[in-house]
Amino acid sequence: MAMAIILVLIVIASVLFHLLAPWHAAPPASNWGSIDTTLFITLVISGIFFIAITVFMAVAVMRFRHKEGVRAAYQPENKRLEFWLIVVTSIGIAGMLAPGLVVYNDFIRVPKNAYELEVVAQQWQWAFRFPGQDGKLGKSDIKLVDSVNPLGLDPKDPVGQDDVIVRSNEVRLPIDQPVKVLLRSKDVLHNFYIPQIRSKMDMVPGMVSYFWFTPTVMGKYEVLCAEYCGVGHYNMRGNMIVVDQAAFAQWLGSQPTFAQTLTTAARPGRDSVLEKGRQLVEQYGCHACHSQDGSASLGPGWKGLYGRTEQLADGSSVQVDEAYLKESILDPKARLVQGYPPVMVAYTLKDDELAALIALIKSLGAGQPAEEPSTGDVSGSGDDLVAQGQRLAQSLGCLACHSVDGSKGIGPGWQGLYGKAETLADGTSIKVDEGYLKESVLNPAAKIVKGYAAVMPPFTPSDKELNALIAFIKSKANADAESSKAEPGKSP
Repeated sequence: MAMAIILVLIVIASVLFHLLAPWHAAPPASNWGSIDTTLFITLVISGIFFIAITVFMAVAVMRFRHKEGVRAAYQPENKRLEFWLIVVTSIGIAGMLAPGLVVYNDFIRVPKNAYELEVVAQQWQWAFRFPGQDGKLGKSDIKLVDSVNPLGLDPKDPVGQDDVIVRSNEVRLPIDQPVKVLLRSKDVLHNFYIPQIRSKMDMVPGMVSYFWFTPTVMGKYEVLCAEYCGVGHYNMRGNMIVVDQAAFAQWLGSQPTFAQTLTTAARPGRDSVLEKGRQLVEQYGCHACHSQDGSASLGPGWKGLYGRTEQLADGSSVQVDEAYLKESILDPKARLVQGYPPVMVAYTLKDDELAALIALIKSLGAGQPAEEPSTGDVSGSGDDLVAQGQRLAQSLGCLACHSVDGSKGIGPGWQGLYGKAETLADGTSIKVDEGYLKESVLNPAAKIVKGYAAVMPPFTPSDKELNALIAFIKSKANADAESSKAEPGKSP
């Protein structure tokens, strides 16, 4: 009886959850509303079968439950039942399959007036190409890819000279204009996905796949890679901005043609070296892990990096000069900066390519060399300590459970946490100070904040790492807590 009731409750809860849940897909911003219809048909058919099978199980449990003196009847074959099961199942499968085949047939039948857009993927970035005045895309070959020609276009093909190159993760398209999207990958399997457009297609190395759509709503839409493509997959994002025809024409006219990129690369001087460095960054996807604007990322940011003293994972320090940068590119695991995981692969670049990359890093500003910390003192200034703590929080995965923007997480959020009084699971309260934070890192189960599960594992960071983490948490305190914040490494 209890099992039958549970099965019925599961059915009721599932139906109510679907009908009352606030989580629904945003309306499509393209002509592919039929994809939503197909998904709805699949959901309805699957739901009908789910309800029917679960209710049948509940009835069977009730009707055929064990009774004293009643013996189960054995029926080895029932052709009538088998016939209807096959018929009903076939109808259900056909009902789900047929709409998908119809929509997919439309998905790859491109209108004659479609505007072509080529999307080129590589770890971990996007690039785009539009046809020039002739309305045709030039030939390309993966063998022609280099720092000057990252898309591998044929410089001898006159058709491709006026092709418009967009070396950015952001692309613009005109509203109400059908677009044929040509997809190719330079390295591994990727997937071009724009959720609001309802468009998604694999990008297979050595192949050119395609689909088409018509953007119908102006706005900014996120482009995602929906196929795991390596350590920087999470950061392989872009934007598609839908604008009116006039704005699109103006934007497209401001982008360089293939011929212009070749001319720029041939110019002598410092600017051409920096341009080559930027091209190498795009070619190898360096910016997926190394930011150039000072923001945190998977690897050390390049802004203000050159000339700075960095603390290494083994406790020593190094000044970032040309020799260190060369070593870090050719043998990234030789001397790891503290707080960053050893995920970078080794590159074998030519001398001129190394020089161009280093010149670009140097152009992003030089950092001030830090003094060597004295024994027993916390390394670095307050700002350096906070940055180090932020890197540790990222590399150790702290931010997966502890938010820094006030949002709810698995563990207590760090915004405004320091100096706040927290109620513990045992009913007592405690003020969040350095002592409590240290204890919570080293022995998380000692004092659990009320409302949170005891799921955090203990960590054993060094004293320097512990002080850096606490400095980062303190930096996220509110204005009142900030006014009473003590120097890093000292008790408040």
